[in-house]
Formats: sequence, structure tokens, C-alpha cells
Amino acid sequence: MTGPVAEGALPRFFAQRRIHYGWVVAATTFLTMLVTAGAVGAPGVLILPLQKEFGWSTAEISSALAIRLVLFGLMGPFAAALMNAYGPRRIVLSALALIGASLAASLAMERVWQLVLLWGIGVGLGTGLTALVLGATVATRWFSQRRGLVVGLLTASSATGQLIVLPLLAGLTEAHGWRAALLLICGLLGLAALAVFLLMRDSPEEIGLTPYGERAPAAATVAPVPSQVGAVAVLREAARTRVFWILFATFFICGASTNGLIQTHFVPLCADFGLRPVEAASVLAAMGVFDFVGTVASGWLSDRYNNRWLLFWYYGLRGLSLLALPFTDFSFLGLSLFAVFYGLDWIATVPPTVKLTAARFGRARANLVFGWVFAGHQLGAAAAAYGAGLSRSELASYLPAFFIAGALCLVGAALILVIGRPRSEGALLPNAVPAN
Repeated sequence: MTGPVAEGALPRFFAQRRIHYGWVVAATTFLTMLVTAGAVGAPGVLILPLQKEFGWSTAEISSALAIRLVLFGLMGPFAAALMNAYGPRRIVLSALALIGASLAASLAMERVWQLVLLWGIGVGLGTGLTALVLGATVATRWFSQRRGLVVGLLTASSATGQLIVLPLLAGLTEAHGWRAALLLICGLLGLAALAVFLLMRDSPEEIGLTPYGERAPAAATVAPVPSQVGAVAVLREAARTRVFWILFATFFICGASTNGLIQTHFVPLCADFGLRPVEAASVLAAMGVFDFVGTVASGWLSDRYNNRWLLFWYYGLRGLSLLALPFTDFSFLGLSLFAVFYGLDWIATVPPTVKLTAARFGRARANLVFGWVFAGHQLGAAAAAYGAGLSRSELASYLPAFFIAGALCLVGAALILVIGRPRSEGALLPNAVPAN
């Protein structure tokens, strides 16, 4: 379905049913981000089986996972630049092929350096091309109205990926070994690639539409980013502003308190307190349920309320939940309460952060600037992934890492309020518009 007739047939099919094609692209992106979230989260379930089979230490495995998280984040701004130059469809298909090839090759790995090469570098680069920057790109290209809601839905796809994929991976690993779990991920990646090939389009203009909720042609309202403007050039401009560094620092804290800590080390942490991997993965799945609700609600709220104050409450409440976790005794009741409280806030920070980025730096460059902000997120995740693993190896406990992450969240809550009105920043990037 790639010929000229097919390219126009699908949009016409949905237009006849009064469905804007942006929702089809958003649904395809949701599936892609859901599956790649499973690929990102899978190593957290597989740490213990790898230790058992190969005798690798937690710190050795965590070093590979930290590299994966660094590349996952650092690819963000370059992924945005590549999408601007070649279109999301080609980049996403390339990324899915790279992730699938890396995971398939890892079925035969026997050395730590192979783990670093395949899971650290291969999966890190591939998932970095399909991370939150993809969601921000789709939302800003295809939606003028409901953008915060769409960002919330696409962000929540990682929670849904966790909800669906991680318990399956844990069950497969326990019953048939970790290689069976990787084969499942490879199959899901193939399904996502097929959906992208058939349904993804690069922009509304490609099929003669305007963004959802916009009557005038998009080109008349949003100046395109010149092709010669790359990720590094945008970073130079954004780095001159205080807003960028505040968003970068708070997103560093966000990554350190989510992907790097809970997603990577929660299952082995629970094992230290006597919980089986399947039980711990079920708690993660419960967090995924509540995170889906919380992140979608955050997108709805970010369209209506002051985004700085939303972020203040999100970081503050997350910090309190992390500080309280070691005192739950890891009982069913304690972990259930943590799953609800923490889950609602897991990545609820993304929609208001994307909204602040677009408002302060302009819609045309929003995905590039957000890519650099997201790099901060993953640097924080990598620091926490390695730091928590080192804490477990050297101190025989993960708990110091959780206390540090909780305290950092409280710092982030205070820091986000330093952001002032756009006029207080002086020269922001072109196309900036006032917002909360």
C-alpha cells in the first residue's frame, strides 16, 4: 500500500467517516512507542536470569543498561533533526529494524562486551529514535487542538507497554528462559514495523490536510525549520536561555527517578525482599495502569492549567512516594499503595514539559529543543541505573539510591517554579508564544 492510489485512499477512507488522519498517525505512533517501551524495559526483568546464566555482576549488567539509557536520550535531538529532514516514517522503520536486529543477535551472546554492544549501543540507538521526541513530533505536526491530550496519550504508551509486555516477559522468562522473552519482543517489533509501513504519514501537508483543529494552512502559521538548522545549532540557541537549563535539570531528575531507577531496578529490588520476579513485574504492571490514567489526565490538565504548578506537584509527590517506599516493608498492601501513588505520577511530567518547550521556543523547533531536554532525562536515567547497581554491589542495598532520588525530586519541584514569564528570559528562539 505505497502507490499513489493507496497513499490517498487511506486518508479518504477515514475522511469519509469524519476521522482526521492525525488520529490514525497518533494510533500508529502509540503502537510503536508501546513496543519500543517493552524493549527498553525488558532488561529490568532479565537482570537476574543473566546473572544466573553468565555470572555477571549487577554493576556489569547495569553498565550496559546505563549506556542504553544515555544513547536513548542523546539520540533525541538528532532523531528530531532526522525526522525533520527525512520524515518520521523512514526514521521509525530504520529504528525498529535496528532494535530487532540487536535483540535477535543477543540471543547468542556470551560475553559482557556483547551485552554492551547489543543492548547498550544497538538498542540504545534504536529506541532513542522512537522515544518521546517521536511523540512530540507527531503531536506538534498533526495537532493544533488537543495537543496536550495527544502528548499525554503517546507518553502513556510507555506505561501501556510496561502493563502488557513486562508481565509477559517475566512469565516467559520463568517458564522458558530469557531468550523466549526476547523472541516475543522481536515479534512485536515486526508488528509495529508493518503498521508504520502501512499507516504512517510524515505530515498533514503530505496528504493535503491541515493539523487537527487548524483551518488555515499550517505553513501560514508555523514557519518551517530550515533544512540547514541542525540539532547542535538549535542547542546553541536554546542554551542561552535560563528556561532551557531549568527544563533540562528537572528532566534529568525525572529520568533519575523513573526509567533509571524503578524501571531498571525495581524487580531485583523486590527480589531482595523475597518477591518473585513475576510478582514484582505485576506491581510494575499495576503502576502502568495508573500511569496511563495519570499521564492522559496530565495531558488534559496541561491544556487548561499552569504547567509550572503542575510540574511542582508532580515532582513533589513523586519525591515523597520514593522516600516512603523503603518503609512499606514490601508487603502487598504497602506495594499496592506505592503502585497507585507513584504510578499516577510516573511520566505525568512529560505533557507539561512539552507544552512549556513549545511555548517558550516555538512550535517549529519544539521537537529539536525537547530532544535536548529529553537528553537530560536519559542522562539522569543512566546515572541512576548505574548508581543503583553500584549501590547494590558495594553496599548490598538499593535503598540509598531511592532516598537520593526522592530528595532530588523535591529539589526539582522547587526548581521548576524559578521559570518566569517568557518576557523575563529575553531572547528565546523564534516563533515563541506566551503560555502558562
